[in-house]
Amino acid sequence: MSQEMIDTTERLVSHLQTSRQGVTNPVCAIDTEADSLHRYRESLCLIQFADRNQCVLIDPLAIDDLSALGDYLSAATVWMHGADYDMTMFKRQFGDLPAVVYDTQIGARLLGVRRFGLGDLVSHYFGVDLSKSSQKADWGKRPLSPKMIEYALNDVHYLLEMGDQIVAALKEKGRYEWFLESCLAARQRVLERDDSKEENWRVQGSGKLAPYGLACLRALWHWRDGEAKAWDRPSFMVAPNRQLLEWSIALGAGQPISLPSHYRPDRVKRFRAALAAAEALPEAEWPERPAGKRRKRDRDFERKVDVLLAAREQAAAKLDIDGSLIAPRAVLESLAADEVPPAAVLLQWQRECLGM
Repeated sequence: MSQEMIDTTERLVSHLQTSRQGVTNPVCAIDTEADSLHRYRESLCLIQFADRNQCVLIDPLAIDDLSALGDYLSAATVWMHGADYDMTMFKRQFGDLPAVVYDTQIGARLLGVRRFGLGDLVSHYFGVDLSKSSQKADWGKRPLSPKMIEYALNDVHYLLEMGDQIVAALKEKGRYEWFLESCLAARQRVLERDDSKEENWRVQGSGKLAPYGLACLRALWHWRDGEAKAWDRPSFMVAPNRQLLEWSIALGAGQPISLPSHYRPDRVKRFRAALAAAEALPEAEWPERPAGKRRKRDRDFERKVDVLLAAREQAAAKLDIDGSLIAPRAVLESLAADEVPPAAVLLQWQRECLGM
């Protein structure tokens, strides 16, 4: 396993030229590391790259121009594992995604593998136990330790050979087309996803809050964001979402709240100012609760859900795969309520499994 670090534009161009020599549509494996656990604004800190001949590390913090990699990927088939996050990072970096993205996690699950983390799959296919020691490392620091380099390279070292084995098994079981359709849909979801999230202060669980509680939550979210930005740390280090929600529930109910004892006086002062601003807001400026679609849950609806669930579980048992791969319960409920047509929420292979 080569441990080359590519840290200049010239070396990147040279390496990619060698990698695609004589090949129109190259095949590679890619993983990424970011510093989301250590910085306010997440940065792409490392790209692990493997072709059939070599594994290397690409340093986006040192390379001025990564466009050669973007050009390479625009015609490449790229293997990733749990690709959603890595595709999101690449979309942010290059404004686009590789031409084709295959996900070993999707492939393994379609084969019926129940433990599908990268370490689980490397153990399953190669009998090798990977170290998890650098999982939460600060990838923005330089130089990388030998242990971090080994950890990073292992993330791509096995992917191409693993992909070969997964594809062969999928073809044997007649599920390769399912895999292609599922990977294409996953890539499309990332391309179409709106990352701007204008109302990202509406954290999970906030739907239960009344308008005044939502006003407090919004104020506290922006207070936390300002603290995290000034400190250059992830926002959860200031206060996790769960804490913001608990404070907002209490404030909405007119109950007192207490702050962590480790907060500095200036942070407490800004917290109080944020709350005072929320309290001073006229009621007309309080956020509205999202208008949820009220679903009629009568006996007929429950019967339809049960029929769909039974069809799903029967198909899943026959195929020996997780039923949620065919259709999550929430999707089946939306179908039972006639809210969406099957083609809008299910892939062709999923509809076939359900007899639709």
